[in-house]
Amino acid sequence: MNILIAGATGNTGLRLVDQLTAKGHSPIALVRESSDTASLPDDVIQRQADLTNLQSGVCDDCDAVIFAAGSGGSTGPEMTDKVDRDGAKRLIDLAVDAGVSRFVMLSSAGADDPDPESDLAHYLQAKHDADEHLKASGLSYAIVRPVSLTDDDGSRDMRFGDDVDPKGKAARGDVAAVLANAVEDSEWTGKALLMQSVLAGA
Repeated sequence: MNILIAGATGNTGLRLVDQLTAKGHSPIALVRESSDTASLPDDVIQRQADLTNLQSGVCDDCDAVIFAAGSGGSTGPEMTDKVDRDGAKRLIDLAVDAGVSRFVMLSSAGADDPDPESDLAHYLQAKHDADEHLKASGLSYAIVRPVSLTDDDGSRDMRFGDDVDPKGKAARGDVAAVLANAVEDSEWTGKALLMQSVLAGA
């Protein structure tokens, strides 16, 4: 499949590109003009676009879309809204227009019912709004909600749904593997699941 990845140059996105390539897919990296693309494999197609101002046609010729982007922890509420909420919603709408067959959303634990008292309240509300927009879009979708992320590769030993410890950790390598699987596994269709990595001794 031709799979468009928003966030392809990020810590999780780069791992996702490798995972999809290993599965025989053709990842297409959605990159800003200012993106550092040096870590992307040379043979990966790049499609220039900005999540804060997406234009029509960005999803053309794509079989699936994976949203693995984020505004980052150092940006303020305005950029969180522009990228994590509005950018995601616009990409979903463009995927609908392009006839994309699958949309996979990298969300977050807590996005199902954002706690207004949480330090991440604004971010979680933005993710919640994007998730709900995806659910209502009519697209075949999967939503992955990892707990706190680490930069580890992980062991591919994971827990999902009710088995997840909200205070657990999710290795970015494991998250990338889940996203790559969710794009093609019918078991993920219409699901929004928590995930965590099972660490040694856990």
